Amino acid sequence: MIQNVGNHLRRGFASMFSSRTSRKSISHPEHGDAMAEGEEYRNPTEVQMSQVVLPCHTNHRGELSIGQLLKWIDTTACLSAERHAGCPCVTASMDDIYFDHTISVGQVVNIKAKVNRAFNSSMEVGIQVVSEDLCSEKQWSVCKALATFVAHRELSKVKLKQVIPLTEEEKTEHGVAAERRRMRLVYADTIKDLLTHCAIQEDLDKDSSNMVPAEKTRVESVELVLPPHANHQGNTFGGQIMAWMENVATIAASRLCHAHPTLKAIEMFHFRGPSQVGDRLVLKAIVNNAFKHSMEVGVCVEAYRQEAETQRRHINSAFMTFVVLDKDDQPQKLPWIRPQPGEGERRYREASARKKIRLDRKYLVSCRQAEMALSVPWDPSNQVYLSYYNVSSLKTLMAKDNWVLSVEIDEVRLYTLEEEFLSFHLEMVVHVDAAQVFTLLSDLLRRPEWDKHYRSVELVQQVDEDDAIYHVISPALSGNSKPKDFVILASRRKPCDNGDPYVIALRSVTLPTHPETPEYQRGETLCSGFCLWREGDQLTKVSYYNQATPGFLNYVTTNVAGLSTEFYNTFKACESFLLDNRNDLAPSLQTL
Repeated sequence: MIQNVGNHLRRGFASMFSSRTSRKSISHPEHGDAMAEGEEYRNPTEVQMSQVVLPCHTNHRGELSIGQLLKWIDTTACLSAERHAGCPCVTASMDDIYFDHTISVGQVVNIKAKVNRAFNSSMEVGIQVVSEDLCSEKQWSVCKALATFVAHRELSKVKLKQVIPLTEEEKTEHGVAAERRRMRLVYADTIKDLLTHCAIQEDLDKDSSNMVPAEKTRVESVELVLPPHANHQGNTFGGQIMAWMENVATIAASRLCHAHPTLKAIEMFHFRGPSQVGDRLVLKAIVNNAFKHSMEVGVCVEAYRQEAETQRRHINSAFMTFVVLDKDDQPQKLPWIRPQPGEGERRYREASARKKIRLDRKYLVSCRQAEMALSVPWDPSNQVYLSYYNVSSLKTLMAKDNWVLSVEIDEVRLYTLEEEFLSFHLEMVVHVDAAQVFTLLSDLLRRPEWDKHYRSVELVQQVDEDDAIYHVISPALSGNSKPKDFVILASRRKPCDNGDPYVIALRSVTLPTHPETPEYQRGETLCSGFCLWREGDQLTKVSYYNQATPGFLNYVTTNVAGLSTEFYNTFKACESFLLDNRNDLAPSLQTL
């Protein structure tokens, strides 16, 4: 079950599955009643805003100010959150934003926001920004953003209702939202671990004569929060604070480059507390580090109520990446920064760490699967994002609506999905508690007990409580003289809410300690694993997914019956293993 199927299988499937049934039509018949016939579906939390860009909204180049855009984004997202919560909401954080396109005077900004998932009192809101030229009717994607909002009532505790996803896109965003939330919570620790355990590579060709002391870029500005800056509760709009932050960051960047910088990315606004009408907000910005063609500016916001106050409240902080573009829109080379000893050096090193994380994340998360190597290099600096990508890929595959039921044998169902890759999904119900199934299946060391495609398994590294790396040996297949070996990252997740599945996600990684050897033929798995649903007391639906890639599963011919029999036999062996060991709660299993 670990290997993947080659392209030569597609022809066989095309002819034998001509009368197949879509999983979508048999699994969720009630979804067709969610709207009137012929009516286009629209998410009930969706809010849209359209704004014409006027000269008062622009910067010196006649382009929409990012600060103004952030205000519109925050307003739209807040309205979506309040539509779902039914009460006032405040901005808790805004995830990283990458700006792909500028917006000119006269163009229209179209912003769409909807709630992806609600937790206890917080919710994730997804935002899409598109610019539109009314004359040519052309449209461009500007950015996507993810914001977290918290529902707030004065006299009672808020318990948000759950979001019920209907479309494939909604199911994907709903499933992955829990993993993104997990990633936000460990972000600070990720930076700390990276600085502790990894050597941050700096640019080696720095010219010391071209260095600018970081202190020369420092900016401090104060803003008085007035009623137009606040919502109906008197709390300062998050978007207004973000706009003020963008302003001081731009000034700091300008002091380094002596030019007009362009903001390309923002690294997570995190609101640590509210501010109200009458507060004085002190905004501080400084260039933390300058790389060859980009610079990072750190911004923080502190609030105080009266001039006599000595203690200021830390309201927000963020990191912004700027470039300076020439007449051909190409980034120019920047001066280097000389950090001040102490805190300046710490910020300097952390900026380098964040740059590495951005590059890793862009490679692992942002690019298309077809453009990625199957086995991604694993190291401590990218473990959080590789784990995220591992789990989110499986949840995305799970959420697909166009799975096709191909074969059903003795209540074991085999589905297929033919898109960019050929994928398989097997499903059965076992009379074992879901937590016990999760414990048994997430221990890959026991996989050879039921899966003949796992000859032996070695635990290479226990990354953390939920992630481990294994070296798997698979027997030689017909036509191959060598057995295969795999280096696999296994990421396991318990349910975030009732109704969520247990998840065991698997994908190949590369490790310097386990290079390819002449003894084995190196195999790769792109996306596979288990999703486990509690169906009742001592009853679990077990679903196995495998996203195929060309050139593997050579022991399977174009005979679909042979493929289904192979999977069926392995799955029934898995069921027997679970039944025989359902009371096995050895300490070694519980600590994985």
